[in-house]
Amino acid sequence: MKAVLLTNHGGSEMLSYGEAADPVAGAGEVVVDIHAASVNGADYKVRRGKGRYLLNKFPHILGRDFSGVVSALGAGVSDFKTGDAVFGVTDVGLEGAYAEKIAIKAAIVAKKPASLSHTQAAALGLISLTALTAIEDTAHLKAGQTILIQGGAGGVAGFAVQLAKHLGATVIATASAGNHPYVRGLGADRVIDYNAEDFFAIGPVCDVVFDTVGGDSVRAGCYKVLKPGGRLVWIAPAEGPARADVETLRPDVKRDRAHLERMLALLAAGAVKPPAITRYKLADAGEAHRVSEARHLQGKLVFDVR
Repeated sequence: MKAVLLTNHGGSEMLSYGEAADPVAGAGEVVVDIHAASVNGADYKVRRGKGRYLLNKFPHILGRDFSGVVSALGAGVSDFKTGDAVFGVTDVGLEGAYAEKIAIKAAIVAKKPASLSHTQAAALGLISLTALTAIEDTAHLKAGQTILIQGGAGGVAGFAVQLAKHLGATVIATASAGNHPYVRGLGADRVIDYNAEDFFAIGPVCDVVFDTVGGDSVRAGCYKVLKPGGRLVWIAPAEGPARADVETLRPDVKRDRAHLERMLALLAAGAVKPPAITRYKLADAGEAHRVSEARHLQGKLVFDVR
């Protein structure tokens, strides 16, 4: 099969489009012929190999979420058949979606509805798992509460904006000026241009902050906008002292079919919509990484694999 191979840690030039062995379905697994695969912020961090992202074996195939068609069944798989359109996210600690095929546990894959393209399904996989776990399972956001979402134009944050609004919260988001119309279109009640004003000037008005940006100065500001007893949920790391009167929480983002189907139910109800998508050919992974690493994109970058 064709795949993007990370040949060593380093810059985007370490990504090489070439041949890799076809995967084989083990017990409880399916092989999926991938039609689309998503680029996530963690991908370029794995490519760089800093800290916990350091790899010890190359070549390595990046990529965590995908959409495609089942082409083979492992022993014991009865809930899918060959030809089923499916989408999913690789298990924690595993990757491999920058390729034409992937073997994955059937239990963490969901059927793709015909109303959703492969490109859209690949874009929604990991961002929906992350946002649902952060907003519903970790922050326990309720109607009438106020939430600040950092980096509102990004994939996870953009889904979180829609979800928070659907839950009945007042939604404040940060974004660069050019992304304000997009973030307002997702449902944000107020969008703050972080280049023009200090977001923490709004004062301690938030019940929840969801930080998808990270960095020490951003994190310090997040604490300033929380009410006593508030909850700061983060997926991007930062250093510095926490506030003793608020909870600081990191969501434990599991891979499971239930959260993917929860996303599909929200989508069917019109509560959320797919993000803005920029499409690349799989062979152009290096350019996609350069855009992702700049961290100013709207929505998601997705590879057209087939």
